[in-house]
Amino acid sequence: MAAMGLYLLEQADAVTGGTAGLALLLTHATPLSFAALFLLVNVPFFALALWRKGWKFTLKTIVCVGIVSGFTVICEMYFPVPDMHAVFGVVAGNVLVGMALLAVFRHGASLGGFNILALIAQEQFKMRAGYVQMSLDVTVVLLALTVIAPQGVLLSAFGAVIMNIILAFNHRPGRYRA
Repeated sequence: MAAMGLYLLEQADAVTGGTAGLALLLTHATPLSFAALFLLVNVPFFALALWRKGWKFTLKTIVCVGIVSGFTVICEMYFPVPDMHAVFGVVAGNVLVGMALLAVFRHGASLGGFNILALIAQEQFKMRAGYVQMSLDVTVVLLALTVIAPQGVLLSAFGAVIMNIILAFNHRPGRYRA
């Protein structure tokens, strides 16, 4: 789900928040693919995850990041999107990523980077993960002004808000206790 959402965002020439958004942003400035950049951007956060969240969480996160990277390559190969409207790509992409993040968080992992910071802030400082994520995402979206037209950045910001609203309203401490 996350890979398809990120692929739609890439095809819409948009960014989102988090390390995924940072990787999408860097595709404009480097010859590397999104899949490679997503893996590279997340490497430093794996050390943070190991330190604060433990081996189990870190290994699940590494697997999730690897799967998302791999599936974005598969989406590129088998799901060409020749004439997608940018608004659809941004909205659908961010909804898919937001829902995927909820599922991944629910199962004790993350999609790396800023997600790790947001989960640590929620657990240790009682800050809502969605709000922490949104504040970090604003930074990434603003950086997009350096490589994307202002209307594309505005659309990207709208999409990032959608994704973060999904997280803020649905990922709360104690929500998943049986």
